[in-house]
Amino acid sequence: MTLLIIIIVLALIFDYINGFHDAANAIATVVATKVLTPFQAVLWAAFFNFLAYWVFGFGVADTVAKTAHTMEINLVVILAGVIAAICWNLLTWWLGIPSSSSHTLIGGFAGAAVAHAIAVHGFSGYIGEDGATHYWYEIVSWYKAGKDGGMPSGVIIIIAFIVLAPLLGAFASYLISIWLLNASRKSIFPKIFTVALMIATIWVVSSLMVPYSEIDKPRFDSHFWSVAFDPHNIKWFLVAFIILTVSAFCLIFSSLNLHQADAALKKMQLLSSAAFSLGHGGNDSQKVMGIIAAAVAVYIHTNPGVHMASWLDVVLPNDDTGVKGVMPGWIPLACYSAIAAGTLSGGWKIVKTMGSKITKVTSFEGVAAETAGALTLYFTEHLKIPVSTTHTITGSIIGVGLTKRVSAVRWGVTVSLIWAWILTIPISAILAGLVYFVLSLFIS
Repeated sequence: MTLLIIIIVLALIFDYINGFHDAANAIATVVATKVLTPFQAVLWAAFFNFLAYWVFGFGVADTVAKTAHTMEINLVVILAGVIAAICWNLLTWWLGIPSSSSHTLIGGFAGAAVAHAIAVHGFSGYIGEDGATHYWYEIVSWYKAGKDGGMPSGVIIIIAFIVLAPLLGAFASYLISIWLLNASRKSIFPKIFTVALMIATIWVVSSLMVPYSEIDKPRFDSHFWSVAFDPHNIKWFLVAFIILTVSAFCLIFSSLNLHQADAALKKMQLLSSAAFSLGHGGNDSQKVMGIIAAAVAVYIHTNPGVHMASWLDVVLPNDDTGVKGVMPGWIPLACYSAIAAGTLSGGWKIVKTMGSKITKVTSFEGVAAETAGALTLYFTEHLKIPVSTTHTITGSIIGVGLTKRVSAVRWGVTVSLIWAWILTIPISAILAGLVYFVLSLFIS
């Protein structure tokens, strides 16, 4: 039990570090454009990081918890993964490199699990609990097909989104920038497009709403408020609100003078940065919830017959058997509080990299980049994919830079960031493996 408590405490410390390491993701553009002072920006971002507690479910947490097969590892594996993730996060923060906290955690968890499998079974095959022959590399959940044709999961999908998340962010921000640029011209065609987009958004979002009869655990007695505040529905309400707000601005953009347009864009940046902070809190805090859930599952498996206190009564969902997940309320509350507290601490070295070194950012670019980043995070969270908020916003900033000209993006800085992204998972995995072997000498 002592080791389990240590893992939970370290996981929350990692969540806190994640907050100040990735604070730049949400506040870099509002600081760079002087919409908010650095102190105001971190307060703003921290508030919406914490507000994500009431918005998002636990899909990403479930994906992270199943990075490795919990029935084949021990608590030392999870401890090694968390320690490695903390070390790599602190190093990249000190160097001002906006690496991915998400991929650090995934790499650490997977690397320690592989080290455990090699230490216990060697490189030859062994007979598992199911009676089949397994190998050391199978301890990690590399790929699992989606249920009923849904989105597949596994580490390979997470690795794929190292490329796909920034590409999605760049593509979305490029399209939003082009949309805004055309809306600034006195032409009827951009307005027709905008109205059509508004109608399409309302129709699509309304069709995706979950009715009261399909809500497992209504939050309120009122049908209306239960539907309105269901996590699935809130996300789609937010998507609609963001798109409709930008659309409303586009309808009046051409009638504004330069000063009025800049003032309106700065106000919109508050909305876009808030939306991105919500996505950051919802995406990144869930990863720590997943680690805590995995640790409890491993503890129960390695201590059969143990009676767990109600505050640690965690159950991982299983789509194959229809088992519903259970997560005590204090775990998400603690995770969202930790990441919000970390964001309040700031991360000014990375703010400088994100806010000025990639490309020059104005309020126009800030709105486009943050809006694109937020929409990308909501989309990937809906698919239960733990993507990097760092990769997403970096790609979004590059996308708006490309609307000016290719040379507007400082590609030397960008290439360095990409190398950091590529190396994060393997370095974290190797570091976690080494930490596991060292810990195994002292912890049986």
